[in-house]
Amino acid sequence: MNAAIEQAKTLFFQGNAHFEADRLSAAAEAYRQALALMPGRASVLANLGITLLRLGQVSEALPVLQQATAADQAHADAWLAQGVCAEKLGLWEEAAGALQQGIRQSPNAVAAPIWLSLGHCCDRLGRTDEALHALEQALALDATLAVAWSQRGQFLREQGRLAEAAHCYEQALAQGADETLNRFYLASVRGEVLPHPPAAYVQALFDDYAEGFQTHLLEALRYQAHEVLLEPLRNGSRRFRHMLDLGCGTGLCAQRMQGRVDRIDGVDLSPVMVAQARASGLYQHVQEGDLLAFLRGQTSPVDLIVAADVFIYVGALDEVLTAARACVLPGGVFAFSLEQAPPGQDLVLQPSLRYAHSRGYIERLAAMNGWQVERLEAASIREDQQRPVMGWYVHLKPS
Repeated sequence: MNAAIEQAKTLFFQGNAHFEADRLSAAAEAYRQALALMPGRASVLANLGITLLRLGQVSEALPVLQQATAADQAHADAWLAQGVCAEKLGLWEEAAGALQQGIRQSPNAVAAPIWLSLGHCCDRLGRTDEALHALEQALALDATLAVAWSQRGQFLREQGRLAEAAHCYEQALAQGADETLNRFYLASVRGEVLPHPPAAYVQALFDDYAEGFQTHLLEALRYQAHEVLLEPLRNGSRRFRHMLDLGCGTGLCAQRMQGRVDRIDGVDLSPVMVAQARASGLYQHVQEGDLLAFLRGQTSPVDLIVAADVFIYVGALDEVLTAARACVLPGGVFAFSLEQAPPGQDLVLQPSLRYAHSRGYIERLAAMNGWQVERLEAASIREDQQRPVMGWYVHLKPS
């Protein structure tokens, strides 16, 4: 027994030497051999788990680290590595708990990236105050972390602390954060208007939102834009030949128009949304990409274009109305919803990162681009913090 223990110790120290020399595969093998001789040893389990994490073998590393923390509740490094593994696997509750446990065990030896990971997990769990605290701790350790400044700005923006959010975005830009995204965020809290949002922002937003999208939209936000927008078309006797669904998402509008349209084609920036729309079986064709390019690429005219709650992520609409007009047959319909801009403003980039438009803006653009306003009504689109978000419901027809 003593010989086995001594051999296990030798293998453990060999593993440490390999790890320090960045020979990670050799280190992992040495630790495995040590564990075979001395099962359940917390220090060996911890080092093996950390090595596997460094090798990118996250799914294999996590159960090893779970064993390590079960064997030694005070092993800070094992808790922190377990938290990072769980974060990478999207196990937000476990990740946050493990990271917090590791921080409690060794509060003065926690690096800024650990605080960043904790902030990310708390954000995913909806624990905004904890996420904000974690980001502040990360920045206290390293004020050059551009991502931490940007994320802190997002939390402050959502809390309505716009001046503080602006400072964060300025710091993020100074530290080399993504120029396009952070200029967009900065404009939203300064009351400035950029004509269009970055495509990367919209795509990431809806890729992330795709899972549970319809349930959250319909139940939590009491979304009704697709219902209100399409009800006049559904109540009429008209049948449409070919509909384009701009920003189709998972297919809410297509569901509502099923049986009233012979063919529906869709477009969306989010590949995750596109996959769901294609899987729905409601569309003949769904294209991944920009809706303006989609409109401009149409080779045959259509008699219905729909965009429910889409132009709030587009901004300026002059090119869209021009391109749509070129697609629509005489007697066709272009139906879309918008958020209402505050009085006296035509086009507004709001702190919510959504655009709002005025009635006058739509009426002027319609007239300039060969459209006649057939219907323009004010009604709620959805709720935000249990308050109605007022919008415009617009039906245009070629003039």
